[in-house]
Amino acid sequence: MGALRLAIFASGQGTNFQALADAVQQGRLDATIELLVCDKPSAPVIERARKAGIETFVFRPKEYPNREAYDAEILAELERRGIQLIVLAGYMRIITDVLVEPFYGRMINVHPTLLPAFPGVNGIGQALDYGVKVTGVTVHYVDGGMDTGPIIAQSAVEVLEGDTEDSLAERIHAAEQQLLPRVTQLIAEGRVELNGRHVTVRS
Repeated sequence: MGALRLAIFASGQGTNFQALADAVQQGRLDATIELLVCDKPSAPVIERARKAGIETFVFRPKEYPNREAYDAEILAELERRGIQLIVLAGYMRIITDVLVEPFYGRMINVHPTLLPAFPGVNGIGQALDYGVKVTGVTVHYVDGGMDTGPIIAQSAVEVLEGDTEDSLAERIHAAEQQLLPRVTQLIAEGRVELNGRHVTVRS
């Protein structure tokens, strides 16, 4: 089957991007990262990609008339490289149908809560404010809604007495960096099946 051809979308520090790149380099992920897509020209993730020798497509959303316009340009970049899976790893843009439809079932996102609880921005703060005792990380397919796609895998993180947003975020991000490469490898092995809202992972 060959290595899975990935595009990673990220907007910030790129710690999940780094986790995926490290997993590829260490032989834990049978994939090649063909492209980083980033909507912030000053994001630290761009330097991570350069150090790893990975091509980047960096754009400024304000330079386009609408979301569909830049998603169409991104789609052309993905098709040109034969991308098989998109991994959203801290990408802070809503994805339009221009990308969702051709890549449905081939686009995943990592979210820092146990969905469907606390979707959208600042999920860690939302969970802490609500007073939950357990939160965690979700990797799910992207369906165009706000963190509403079918769930592939989840990892629980206990909320400790005295946790701040920063202390909880540290453990959440550590869990993300474990779960995201693992799920991507399951997809690379052809072990993940999507059927409606239900996802089966074959052993």
